[in-house]
Amino acid sequence: MDAMRLERDLLGDKDVPLAAYYGIQTLRASENFRITGEPISRYPKLVIALAMVKKAAAITNCRLNILEQPIADAICVACDEIIAGKFHDAFIVDVIQGGAGTSTNMNANEVIANRALEILGHAKGQYDVVNPNNHVNLSQSTNDAYPTSLRLCLIMTCAPLYVELLRLCYELEAKGVEFADVIKMGRTQLQDAVPITLGQEFHAYAVTMREELLKLTSVIEPLREINLGATAIGTGINTDPEYCDIVITTLSGISGYKLSRAHNLIEATSDMGAFVSVSSVFKRTAIKLSKISNDLRLMSSGPRAGLNEINLPAMQPGSSIMPGKINPVIPEMVNQVAYQVIGNDLTVTMAAEAGQLELNVMEPVIASNLLNSIQLLTNATHSLSTLCIKGITANKEHCERVVLNSIGILTAINPYLDYQQSSSLAKEALLTGRGIVELIRDKALIDDDKLLEILDPHSMVQPRKRVR
Repeated sequence: MDAMRLERDLLGDKDVPLAAYYGIQTLRASENFRITGEPISRYPKLVIALAMVKKAAAITNCRLNILEQPIADAICVACDEIIAGKFHDAFIVDVIQGGAGTSTNMNANEVIANRALEILGHAKGQYDVVNPNNHVNLSQSTNDAYPTSLRLCLIMTCAPLYVELLRLCYELEAKGVEFADVIKMGRTQLQDAVPITLGQEFHAYAVTMREELLKLTSVIEPLREINLGATAIGTGINTDPEYCDIVITTLSGISGYKLSRAHNLIEATSDMGAFVSVSSVFKRTAIKLSKISNDLRLMSSGPRAGLNEINLPAMQPGSSIMPGKINPVIPEMVNQVAYQVIGNDLTVTMAAEAGQLELNVMEPVIASNLLNSIQLLTNATHSLSTLCIKGITANKEHCERVVLNSIGILTAINPYLDYQQSSSLAKEALLTGRGIVELIRDKALIDDDKLLEILDPHSMVQPRKRVR
């Protein structure tokens, strides 16, 4: 049997594993919230952000002479170790929990306190020397420490997503250049429309994704406005008048991010608007990624009985029963990620709306869904760029044949014939299977040289002066 130590809280005594850096409140929470199977340690940046907040508080409290220097120093060393990646396995609380994040905050407080005790030469659990509440949580509440940590975590985790979206834009732009001369049929309502180049399509994808880079940057800025120092409901109870400004400046230095005090700490403690905005951008990005993936699946359909305009990289055999079948597995994965992110956004929306009076107790589920969305989008975007877009090839000759045999080229001819004539040609072509060019020549409706000029594929994909 493992050695245990006895700890005490409001509800009574409880045995905690002797070697554990967490304490009694963390243990109770781990027993109460067996929900997702995902501890907060799954999100290392959140754990790091919590440690940064606790270090900033310790430094500030020491500067204000309300925390003894040796204890502050030990807390800071413990926090630095966590920031460096140590002791993350001690953060065992489920990411979804009751109590507005109190269990997460106490998990951090207990781990830091017990590590600080070791640093000072004491045994874990000797909370009369370093106490999770009285020392590590000094001048704080879950209601300012937790949302500040989440905001800082989101700033850190959005950076890799930005990089992957930028990589995707580069790959799409590269394909835009590579496929600049590949003429294909554009489609509306999945019906033949007018010619377009494959390069134009991929350039359009790049432009729409670059819009998301700008959106992501814009929603990061409000996250820099934090409520650290607000304590319970935003009034700053139990803090020194100078604490708020000092601790935010200190946290800025520790994190490397320029942070600022919320204009109204009461509003900042109760309102989840910044998280809703971030989630909305994730949803918007997911929608665009899914649309692009849908297009890739359609354009690569076949190879013999579909559009067959492009070839996606063959990643794995596609069927357990149909030999030779290759499926568009990467776009399919992106579609599914998008659906999950869209669902996550709805959860964030409902959780943000559920705030009551001075606090929103739903922050843990907001955190869980936001961090899940970031992770999914980052990984999916990376896979789409490197395993799919980068290796796409075009079936140029097939695409050109489809254009020249399409009824859609009538749109280019329409300015030179009246609408009724064009409609009759379309109907006849559909009924007989004959080509538009063949019919026009048979009926001598347009001079052959002019017809060839009108139907030059490259002139049909951009504005041009009318041929006289």
